[in-house]
Amino acid sequence: MRALIQRVRRASVEVEDRTVGAIDQGLLALVGVEKGDDEARADKLLHKLLHYRVFSDDEGKMNLDLQQVNGGLLLVSQFTLAADTHKGLRPSFSSAAPPAEGERLFAYLVAKARERWPQVATGEFAANMQVSLVNDGPVTFLLES
Repeated sequence: MRALIQRVRRASVEVEDRTVGAIDQGLLALVGVEKGDDEARADKLLHKLLHYRVFSDDEGKMNLDLQQVNGGLLLVSQFTLAADTHKGLRPSFSSAAPPAEGERLFAYLVAKARERWPQVATGEFAANMQVSLVNDGPVTFLLES
């Protein structure tokens, strides 16, 4: 599993002109599920999402995690993160999990996140989503499990 995370001041997701998920300060995580991913990888990714130190402490150093700043977590499925871009000028999605498996593992990740953290919002799996954010920093990392 991969997650492109961005430290945000706020972020939201709209589907058909309605807001389906929104957070204030926290992390926007665009999540891609690849073939071979399983619950163990989702658990590892969730641990990283909750504990990755990307927020500034009083000295301006990235020493604080999402929980320490009481931030929100916005999880958005994005199968294009599983694309192979090594060859040619068109991405290949052969390494992406099949849609049913991707949806199952993304739902698992969301459920586990909600068990461990009260401020979790999401987009809609396989929907055409419009994601808005104010990137804080900017700070962006690619996490892999």
